[in-house]
Amino acid sequence: MKIKDISRIKGREVITVKPHNTLSEAIKKLVNNKIGAIPVCDFKGTLLGILSERDVVRWIHRGNSDITKTQVKDVMTYKVVTGDPEDDLENALKIMTEKGIRHLPVLIGTRVVGMLSLRDVIEEQLTEHGSKVRRLNEYVARGYAPTH
Repeated sequence: MKIKDISRIKGREVITVKPHNTLSEAIKKLVNNKIGAIPVCDFKGTLLGILSERDVVRWIHRGNSDITKTQVKDVMTYKVVTGDPEDDLENALKIMTEKGIRHLPVLIGTRVVGMLSLRDVIEEQLTEHGSKVRRLNEYVARGYAPTH
């Protein structure tokens, strides 16, 4: 299965923030959209970085607190691991696990076309495994007789 095949990211609007937005504005977007990370893009839509809940917590832990004056560019992660819609889901999961990340911006060129979360991957795998179990149960129910 490819990233582009995951129903949760197909057609879902990608919520973004600009680097000059305040941390307060970014946090509101995270909370209002029930997301854990948000791509940081310029006015052309080019990915510049990502802001995650983890970035905000680390920033606060360093003694900062003024979310109304701090800009996203001062807190965000600049070095971003990204995926392509054609990437295999298993490979994306491996990369996310190895890098310790829970959100993977999906790009075409430099434009963000989706955000893949670890939750998206797990839900897709559960659905896929559930379908396999149902098919096996149907096969067994049709009269599979073990040989001794």
